[in-house]
Amino acid sequence: MTDIFDRAQELEQRQREEALARQATASRAQGNSLSHCEDCGDEIPPLRREKVAGCTRCTPCQSDYEKACRR
Repeated sequence: MTDIFDRAQELEQRQREEALARQATASRAQGNSLSHCEDCGDEIPPLRREKVAGCTRCTPCQSDYEKACRR
């Protein structure tokens, strides 16, 4: 049986993840790019962020993602 502290931590984590997801969605809707790749976590080069508004992946991960979508 989980105690009240475990349930509170789970609730806090879920709320944090939901808030971060909302923030990321709003940022992309405004055309803002992420600073780090959502797949690998590496920094997205500033030039890519500038040229590809709303990008969320570095170039190699975007390429892998597009290949996977074509399958």
